[in-house]
Amino acid sequence: MDQKPVTFSTGEPRFATRNGEPWWGAEQAVRDAAVRCEGNPEAMLRVLEGSGEDPPVPAAGQTQRLWELLASVAATDLVAARTLEPHLDAAGILSQAGMPWQAGTSWGVFAAQSPTTALEAVRESGGGWVLNGTKPWCSLAAALTHALVTARTPEGNRLFMVSLRHPGVEPATGGWISRGMAQLPSGSVDFTGVPSQPVQDAGWYLSRPGFAVGGVGVAACWFGGAVGIYRHLQRSAQARTPDQLALAWLGEADRLLAGSAALLEHAARLADAGELDAIAAYRIRGQVAWACNRILQLSGESTGPGPLTADEEHARRAADLGIYLRQHHAARDDAALGQLLADRAGREGGSAW
Repeated sequence: MDQKPVTFSTGEPRFATRNGEPWWGAEQAVRDAAVRCEGNPEAMLRVLEGSGEDPPVPAAGQTQRLWELLASVAATDLVAARTLEPHLDAAGILSQAGMPWQAGTSWGVFAAQSPTTALEAVRESGGGWVLNGTKPWCSLAAALTHALVTARTPEGNRLFMVSLRHPGVEPATGGWISRGMAQLPSGSVDFTGVPSQPVQDAGWYLSRPGFAVGGVGVAACWFGGAVGIYRHLQRSAQARTPDQLALAWLGEADRLLAGSAALLEHAARLADAGELDAIAAYRIRGQVAWACNRILQLSGESTGPGPLTADEEHARRAADLGIYLRQHHAARDDAALGQLLADRAGREGGSAW
């Protein structure tokens, strides 16, 4: 399995240091765990829970290095990346909230909403909070130790920190029939009287500095998955004398990756400068998602059904990336971008272009 590091710019990857120490002590262990995962998150979970130091966080001067690590892990195994990314996102959120990290833990971020079910946070007479109700799309809830969860309150949606080992937490069993991310179930969770700790005020989760940064971190994982698809495409072209169509498919895939890498590198600089806003995030996520979808299509057209039916690693990666990309909401995300642009024009006048 290919473990070559992924970079957004030309040259060798930068192994940054802090005060003369390695950038993150668990980095190599995380990379090695991605090789062992093979579609199963267990190896990555054990590394994350075994790390004794605080995880790195984005928008703190090393965002490009962090996103390159996510992309490198995703190029090796997308389930590994899908396990790592929310863990690091939770670390970033807690850091922004001024809350300490808990060693020996693994984290998810459960913020999806459902039109048919709701999770309610109720304040008890003693001042504490408990969660009751159902939360959809809770990836790995049965395997993680903790999560950041959004829930309704009388003041609006609010973020809470919970232990997933509490007996009132009941992840759904069965029903996860996806062929992509097959061993990373993302079903609903029932909460019954689960103690929770609020993280900042109602509305903070969506309005906080860093929400847009976390969204682009997911796009870095999509990009890494597409790099893995590209590497297979390149090996396929090298296995025989490629005709003009094979060369054209390879060239287009390279062009799409180069454009996405440039966007991610630019986004990392914006994040570290505190300038990555929602408009920029929607643009970057949309472009990267489109490029990744197109590379999946190019791979199928170029190599045919053979690798999808006989190559375990490639077939799993293609299925995993197809599911992961559904975190982008396609035209609905473009509509959200359009609304932001219309609102800005209404406030400031003029046009974005």
